[in-house]
Amino acid sequence: MSCNLPGRHSLFWKLACLLVAFCLLMIWLSWSWGRYMEQRNQFLSDGARGTLTRYAAEAEQAWRQGQESGVDSWLQATREREAVWVGVIDGNLQSLSSQPLTDDEIRHLTFLRGLDWPIHKKGQPWMRVPFPGDPSDGSLVIELPQRFVPGQYRVFWRVITNGVIPGLFTLLLCVGLYRLLVVPLNHLREQANAWRADQLNVRLSSSTTRRSDELGELGRAFDHMSERLQNTVALQQQLLRDLSHELRTPLSRLRVASESEQGLEQLRERIGREVDGMQRLVEDTLQLAWLDTERKRLPDEAIQIQALWEMLTENACYESGWPSAQLQCTVDASCWVRGNLNTLAQALENILRNAIRHSPDGGIVHLGGRREGTFWHLWLEDQGGGVAEADLERIFLPFTRLDGSRPGDGGFGLGLSIARNAVRRQGGRLWAQNTGAGLRLNMCLPADFDSAGDDAFASKPAR
Repeated sequence: MSCNLPGRHSLFWKLACLLVAFCLLMIWLSWSWGRYMEQRNQFLSDGARGTLTRYAAEAEQAWRQGQESGVDSWLQATREREAVWVGVIDGNLQSLSSQPLTDDEIRHLTFLRGLDWPIHKKGQPWMRVPFPGDPSDGSLVIELPQRFVPGQYRVFWRVITNGVIPGLFTLLLCVGLYRLLVVPLNHLREQANAWRADQLNVRLSSSTTRRSDELGELGRAFDHMSERLQNTVALQQQLLRDLSHELRTPLSRLRVASESEQGLEQLRERIGREVDGMQRLVEDTLQLAWLDTERKRLPDEAIQIQALWEMLTENACYESGWPSAQLQCTVDASCWVRGNLNTLAQALENILRNAIRHSPDGGIVHLGGRREGTFWHLWLEDQGGGVAEADLERIFLPFTRLDGSRPGDGGFGLGLSIARNAVRRQGGRLWAQNTGAGLRLNMCLPADFDSAGDDAFASKPAR
């Protein structure tokens, strides 16, 4: 079972870096702060060391100046000052004062601590401070005053070290996770709520859509979905408005015809013509709506454009009365494209009918093409004079008729819109340009590599 690692912009790596940084920070804090607190709680402070060293210097001076009497006077003054046991001894652990050491005091001398030793023992340990001048002459022995005992605020610092500081760093981690995960999710929730309130124009902020991780991809997908939903709803609403408008005219003509005094045969012909127009209008409108909203991939196959053109021109010549010599094709047999046959046939048929409708009598409609990389660039040219440059995009909008014809007489303005949607559904694109003599409609369609050179045309488009 293979396991694919996420991409370098994945949210996984951001979360991993954040958690690793947090763990390393906590380890560093535990180590560095632990050492600092160890110094504070187990070793004498610099002030305590300085005071005890000064006491040792005073004891040494008293010994040198007055021997036992000087030491006795200094010991009495120091004991009154610190209210602890204080003694001065030589290198053999014998008292340098006139007062000999008791057994209990001698027992304490076996557990003396230096100034640089850690203080683990509870209570007040006895400290030994050698004379600063000549340590071999003697040492000061003093029961450590309570004010010098380290770790007096040990519980407080433990609470700070083990509770407050980790809690603050954990809070910072939560803030980072919130900004990384919850904030963009809140934006997505707000957009979903806006959709629920029919506000389809709401988009996510750029801070969310510019992200390169999965949440950024989700945000861009939400924006794309919102745009598609807005366009679909707008198109459907526009189609309903236009369809209702287009149906009023034939319905009005039917009412007038039914109230007229014309003969039965004329009335039947009139009703048949109007019904056929309305049926074609409804079918084209439904086809356009289906092409715009359907997301299921159409089955594709290899299509030879030359054979498709021959079949379409045969039907077009029959319907329009044009001779086949006026419908020319210079695309050779090597032009094979990949697409859905029925949909592409309908698109090309709509373009061909539009070209015939707007070309003059005796005009030429020409289909040409060339290979451009992985696409075939096809174009259909007529001699109808073209359209204004500002209308080159407008002609692809539904119900657009630039010639001002009545509904149904020159088409309903749906053919080119259906053609563009059909071509787009197959991974291609359709656009228009003027040639001077008429209008050229360009199509880019994916090329089929497997069937190139094969002249067989096994399938025919469904009618």
